[in-house]
Amino acid sequence: MTVTLPERPVILGIETSCDETAAAVVVDGVQVRSNVISSQIALHRNHGGVVPELAARGQITAITPVIEAAMEEAGVTAGDIDAIAVTHGPGLAGSLLVGVNTAKALAMSWDLPLIPVNHLEAHVYANWLRPEGDERQSPELPAVALLVSGGHTALILMESQESSTLLGETLDDAAGEAFDKGARLLGLGYPGGPAIQRMAVDGDRTAIPLPRSLLDGSLDFSFSGLKTALLRHAQDWREPDEPRLLDEATVFPTHTPPTFREGFPVADFAASFEEAIVDVLVTKALWALERTGAASLVLAGGVAANRALRDRLASRVEARFGADGPGVSWPDLSFCTDNAAMIAGLARHRTPLHGDDAWALDAYPRLAFGADQHRVGADLVSAQMAGGHKVLPYE
Repeated sequence: MTVTLPERPVILGIETSCDETAAAVVVDGVQVRSNVISSQIALHRNHGGVVPELAARGQITAITPVIEAAMEEAGVTAGDIDAIAVTHGPGLAGSLLVGVNTAKALAMSWDLPLIPVNHLEAHVYANWLRPEGDERQSPELPAVALLVSGGHTALILMESQESSTLLGETLDDAAGEAFDKGARLLGLGYPGGPAIQRMAVDGDRTAIPLPRSLLDGSLDFSFSGLKTALLRHAQDWREPDEPRLLDEATVFPTHTPPTFREGFPVADFAASFEEAIVDVLVTKALWALERTGAASLVLAGGVAANRALRDRLASRVEARFGADGPGVSWPDLSFCTDNAAMIAGLARHRTPLHGDDAWALDAYPRLAFGADQHRVGADLVSAQMAGGHKVLPYE
């Protein structure tokens, strides 16, 4: 069944891919009328990371109040909504199902079309969202997107909002995952990215010699070796009678942080670790700009909130290409973390489902960037975005 939305649709977005429960109302894919997020950071902090079962239970508790708050903040009722958008992957299966099933129930109850949205693509689209009063120009296409989050690190060429090319991705740990593990190793707690950033302010970014992986022309990433190098340097500051950090059971403890000798330069470790990650991300982003000739560079994902990464990207792009070179942008900080505004916004550029097609929508925890998967009847439909999911050869 073909569904046509109004010229300036009002879309209710729902996001439950991990441990944030979010809902938002966005007009015409750009104007954010509300953006409500319920976080579970406090719930998972004592575990050193997200516990999937706890996350799903938290989603069930929060989903209805969050949707009600988003609609109240936007000043809309069910009769004002033109479509419902929901994250259907990738993410944690239990968490995703809470959002998908809630969205399906609302779509059926309110007789509205349902729009499935890829969580990763939505993070990139966050660069086109504008909170009220923000009059910045939108990034120019084609754009290279540097997607950096807890679960994903990738470079993508965005030819349009409907067409993308994967340029490179992580071969092991994502950058955000590396930040979390590094912070736990240094006893800085969870979430790791903000903890590392705060500690790094007072540190020497060159104090600890840490490696930069895959700087051989590849646009893929690898951070597992960096994590191991940090571990080995930190081991030198352990007391001789303490368990070695190389024991996997004590490398990333979930409850008790590791202890180090007096004088342990934790700020230097944090600064050097952050510098190593930022250096690799920025270097490869510049390579991608050079190879594609893209008009702009956009930063996306939770790690886009990192000040060092944002500052370094802007300065090195200008140094390499000049003041008239590619523009560099990142989302408003409120759109860097998981949120539903990016889901409702991108939905403006995606295909609405109705009736049986909408009711058959499922969650896809391993949904890839560029893949739009949903169930229609009993068949699994896997449709690539227009333009395909291509990989450019490395030069």
